Amino acid sequence: MFEVNTAVLLVVSLVGLVAIGVHIAIALGVTSALGIFLVTGADAHAFDTVQRMLAATAYEAIRAYVFAVIPLFMLMGEFIGKSGTITDVYRGINRLLHKIPGRLAIATVVGNALFSFVTGVSIASAAAFSRIAYPEMKRYGYHKGFALGAVTGSSCLGMLIPPSVLMIVWGILTEQSIGQIFAAGILPGLLLASLFIVYVFIFALIKPEVVGGGTGAAVVVENGVADDMDDVSTSQFLISLAGILLVIVAVLGGIWFGVFTPTEGAGAGALIGLALGVIKGMRFKDIIDSILSVGRTSAPILLLLVTASLYSRTLAMTGLANAIEGLFLDSGMAPWMIISVMVLIWFALGMIIDSISIMLLTAAIFAPIAVKLGYDPIAFAIIGIIAIEAGLLTPPFGLLVYTVKSSIQEFDPDMSVLTIFKSSTPYWIIMLIGMVMIINFPEIATYLPELLFQ
Repeated sequence: MFEVNTAVLLVVSLVGLVAIGVHIAIALGVTSALGIFLVTGADAHAFDTVQRMLAATAYEAIRAYVFAVIPLFMLMGEFIGKSGTITDVYRGINRLLHKIPGRLAIATVVGNALFSFVTGVSIASAAAFSRIAYPEMKRYGYHKGFALGAVTGSSCLGMLIPPSVLMIVWGILTEQSIGQIFAAGILPGLLLASLFIVYVFIFALIKPEVVGGGTGAAVVVENGVADDMDDVSTSQFLISLAGILLVIVAVLGGIWFGVFTPTEGAGAGALIGLALGVIKGMRFKDIIDSILSVGRTSAPILLLLVTASLYSRTLAMTGLANAIEGLFLDSGMAPWMIISVMVLIWFALGMIIDSISIMLLTAAIFAPIAVKLGYDPIAFAIIGIIAIEAGLLTPPFGLLVYTVKSSIQEFDPDMSVLTIFKSSTPYWIIMLIGMVMIINFPEIATYLPELLFQ
């Protein structure tokens, strides 16, 4: 039975708590407890039921083996990031592309794509390349907005190219194979990266002044003439590139070919990342700092997963999920129109809350609807991830934009957030194009999963 009053109260309470600044995890927990209390009779017995459901949900989440995937993959990325490997690869790619217009921006896109294979967190990519790529593009006379647009836009690849935290969360929420979702993200991720590179290349040809007037000659800076960008030796570049490729092949290959479960693959990746970090000169203090940093970052995500699971159960008890499903399926709208409404909802939510929270609120409701409309569940997962990630570039609260803004504070304290939003718009449009392509040609996402898992 659909408890309409309780369902409306839960939704309004959640939105209200988030709007006044209550952390989304606390808001989910409070509204869930309230919903269970009301649905089960609003008496002393109902209070006991609330306690039992809270305890059961937390226990199930803690003992779930798959939940370890998130901190382990984040630890792998943290080790590799702090080792300096990404900086070496970025500078090596820049050297290889020295005759190509806009090479630094292209190197940023390629570097972000490679970094995505080892971190899976867009925020981490944005923060890292704001400090690695932006100062170098600034030194070579790149237009600041164009440079920041390349950093911000290409950071979105972090959630689409595996191993991705969003993919893991989607798999947990919808009970789909994380390995298949990983495989599904490869071709769409490479497609978007290719489209980003094409855009940068064409724009650099049309307006060479935005890339320093050419392919990267020395430019005048405050204290005279800038030297060539701090270079990296061939041996350093090859060691770093080999390390990243080893991680990609060992971890993703192991998962796809059945050697590892996703959790075991994440553990192996963290171990390889640690070994690479030690080879590259990481100190014991850096290792401890990396572990603590991952703990601080992953703990809120895991708490969100627990409270979101409880919230989903509560909505199911009220009948809201079934009511929303019936509303969409009985609306008479064409399937593409229903998917468009979902995408618009994701864009709207992206303006106010982070991507994981969006997924926690919507994935378990939207995914079954898409399947009943005839969409492949794996392809729809990629569509959803792209749409949610695009929300991180959407004003007024696009999280990636503010991450980049805070990361460049020491280099450009006066840079306006509006400038970064404007410069990121072409990448947002490209992501929309990529999403439409996958909606019309789901084989882009489903080809590799079908090849590897069937």
